[in-house]
Amino acid sequence: MILIADPLSRVSFANIGWRWIWFTTAAFLAGVLNAVAGGGSFLSFPAILGMGVLPVQANATNTVAIWPGQLTALTAYREDLRRNFHTAWPLAMAGIVGGMSGAFVLLHTPQLTFLRLVPWLILGAAGLFAISGPVTRWLVRRNLAQIEDAHSGRVHRPHRVALFVAMSAVSFYAGYFGAGAGFLMITTLSLFGYQDIHSINSLKVLTNLLANGTACVLFIISGKIMWDYCIAAMIVAAIGGYSSARFAKRVPQQQLRMLVMILGIVIATWFFVRNP
Repeated sequence: MILIADPLSRVSFANIGWRWIWFTTAAFLAGVLNAVAGGGSFLSFPAILGMGVLPVQANATNTVAIWPGQLTALTAYREDLRRNFHTAWPLAMAGIVGGMSGAFVLLHTPQLTFLRLVPWLILGAAGLFAISGPVTRWLVRRNLAQIEDAHSGRVHRPHRVALFVAMSAVSFYAGYFGAGAGFLMITTLSLFGYQDIHSINSLKVLTNLLANGTACVLFIISGKIMWDYCIAAMIVAAIGGYSSARFAKRVPQQQLRMLVMILGIVIATWFFVRNP
């Protein structure tokens, strides 16, 4: 008997091979971006989606895949969190409440609806990265008159209820989609009067970690995680982040923001064209 190979099966195998190459490359580059400037989800989320995963599952899988990288960042801010404990615990609650709410809404969003929202979400996140530089410089100028408080070691104590409400809203976005949520948290904390960059970063890391961590729990319980892609992305992104961490401070931040912004616009455009 003569066996004739099906050409369609060869094409399908080739397509799968190229998808895995792109998936691995994108996950590695996402780890690099997250270690250097943020915005890695612009690559890792479309890469998971490109493996044939449904949109909601792809977003949930991506959230779980990048969460361990956020956990490691918390250890560097133990002293700052202890010094700002008065604000840290309501922000922790805001992260949990907001992240849980955002994840719950995502899990109840129809697949097609979320797919149509994706390019707008990515475009909005790219816009956040675009304005992050000017806004940061404006915030520095705005707080110059109060900068002595940060240097003197006095702990800033904002209105906790108002800050809780604002950060809960940002955490909702973090649980629902998340790209650019870190910058929104930094901006919110700055608008509430924080000047010390270490305090801002420590509170941002804590809130973002709990918002995404709570979302991860709901995603896992709901069974929306594609574990083969999740674990692969987690490992490859960790390698990318580790290999680039020592070069992070040498890379010009302005050029990185521009790169992330352009990347976001290109990917958003691709989604608009593919899913009109």
